Amino acid sequence: MADLDIAAVLFDMDGTLVSSDGAVERAWTSWAAEHGVDAREAIEMAHGSPSEPTVRRLLPHLDEAATMVAVARQLELQYDDLSDVTATAGAHDLLAALDEHHVPWAVVTSADTRLARARLGAAGITPRVLVTTDDIAAGKPDPEGYLTAAELLRVPPGRCLVVEDADVGLVAARAAGAHTAALRGLEGDFRITTLAELIPLVANGR
Repeated sequence: MADLDIAAVLFDMDGTLVSSDGAVERAWTSWAAEHGVDAREAIEMAHGSPSEPTVRRLLPHLDEAATMVAVARQLELQYDDLSDVTATAGAHDLLAALDEHHVPWAVVTSADTRLARARLGAAGITPRVLVTTDDIAAGKPDPEGYLTAAELLRVPPGRCLVVEDADVGLVAARAAGAHTAALRGLEGDFRITTLAELIPLVANGR
């Protein structure tokens, strides 16, 4: 990927490396019913964002203690729901190509460490570098997660390609100064429908 000046790839997790839409929607639907909020609004607001700020936006009237209880309940609903969690199309092939061509990669997710490891494990993906909400002070759209991953990989952010399926993640990537590859019809430096479309970039650049 030398022609593109890309030396590392940073992946979002849910919807990018891991197909977990069903699990995410079930968790937020159940949680919304328990807390008297609109499930569709909750799911839309939660896409790509950490649970805590989403809960705060949905339930602004709660005090701090009640907010943290609501956040813990939302995460609890997600931890064990792995029945249909799989790798996304082309994920394993792209990761194999990155490893073959010695391109370092990392996962940067809006999930906490427990949830991230559970979903990545269900998908058969083991990143050498994983940055979760437990590792940073501010989640997406703040660039801290992507900046942290770039630092851990010892690659300048401007030489990283961020692969995302959510607007908040793309905002974070741009704020970090990274190149972007966007799924789900979103705007990025590269617009892709599956991760396999990035394999030629790896093969041709190294």
